[in-house]
Amino acid sequence: MGESQNQPFQLSFNRFLRVAFQGSRVTSDGALILVRELDERLGLGELVEQHLTDSRSNNARLAFADLLRQSLYSRLAGYEDLNDAEQLSHDPTFRLIGSEKIWDRGAALTSRLQTFETEILAEERNFGGLARLNRELIGRAETLGSPYRTVLDMDSTEIPVYGEQGQSVYNGHFEATCFNPLLLFNREGDCLGAKLRPGNVHGAEGWEELLLPEIELQQRMGKEVAFRADAAFAKPEIYEALEERGVKYAIRIPANENLRRDVEELLKQPAGRPSLKPLVEYKSFLYQAASWKTTRRVVVKVEHHPGELFPRVGFIVANLTQPSRAVVRFYNKRGTAEQWVKEGKQAVKMTRLSCRKFRSNEVRLGLSIIAYNLGNLWRGMALPQRIGNWSLTSLQQRLVKTGGRLIKHARYYWLLLAESHLTRRLFASMLGRIDGLPLPSV
Repeated sequence: MGESQNQPFQLSFNRFLRVAFQGSRVTSDGALILVRELDERLGLGELVEQHLTDSRSNNARLAFADLLRQSLYSRLAGYEDLNDAEQLSHDPTFRLIGSEKIWDRGAALTSRLQTFETEILAEERNFGGLARLNRELIGRAETLGSPYRTVLDMDSTEIPVYGEQGQSVYNGHFEATCFNPLLLFNREGDCLGAKLRPGNVHGAEGWEELLLPEIELQQRMGKEVAFRADAAFAKPEIYEALEERGVKYAIRIPANENLRRDVEELLKQPAGRPSLKPLVEYKSFLYQAASWKTTRRVVVKVEHHPGELFPRVGFIVANLTQPSRAVVRFYNKRGTAEQWVKEGKQAVKMTRLSCRKFRSNEVRLGLSIIAYNLGNLWRGMALPQRIGNWSLTSLQQRLVKTGGRLIKHARYYWLLLAESHLTRRLFASMLGRIDGLPLPSV
């Protein structure tokens, strides 16, 4: 009974081994400090002051930026549950990524972080400010060297729910009660905007709210804009809006009898001995659906695969002037956007929308999007080329999850990191890339 709580345990199988529990000095997420260095370089703290309003009293214990960073970095490290804040508040990394005020006192506990996410950020001015903060964070990275042409990919996805969340509705296509958010990405994989929607809306519902302001912003920066989307966005009002703004596009359209009639000669099985390799043919032609006001170019890809009775056929409506094969190749790259959506679901758990109020879940989705973007910016701006194609899940498991020990000396804090996937050489390389970035103009 009189043993000290700090006294180590001794094990019989190895008399030279001692076990101690000093969790407040040990971290399992040491590499997050590199992301913190990047967010400092991009001015995240300044963006918090510009776009978010702190409605708390002046004697609030934790800084607004500290609370936001704790919410973001928790998700980036894979801690999507607010209950995790009880343990993370004492984690050295989560203390060090905040202001000096919490280095010794600790980060926010669950109750305070829950109030921050579900009440303070849910205020109308802060909810809109969160979206503006996200877009300007990406904008600061864009100013550091982006191409003259941008490609926008729009997609929707399902987020199943299992409780009484407001506006969650059964969706027959997904066969689940869910939300159906709309997401917009650029060619670098940054999520430019997101809109949480009820589960039973059409896949393109609300497209103009995300897409049109982004097109205007990109064109003000002097960029050419191109757009890709799947068949859910095959709507004449979308074609017309893009054409009016001079935007090039490639959008999948559902097959119908009229389209098949125009490519009938390609649908027949080739004469002679069947090929051991797929036979692929392309064609483009002018077409006008009943709901269209004008004719448009349609590109078709027809694939005959060995052992398959019917060909695989895909139609794309496009105003691009490249050859048919190039148009199909351009469209097929939108599959990368589906991978980015999957990363958002798996790495930063944007599926964790468990609040009853719809607005609270909108905020949680917004926080997950910013966390995803921090990880994607880290990947694109700091990682060396040989690991630049790692998924966010791989980064999380191999780099973020780096163990370390915090030691406090008279003048400095020392974070001693374990050398595994994150070696000293790799750390130095990433830190050099981050510190070598020019400061963005504000």
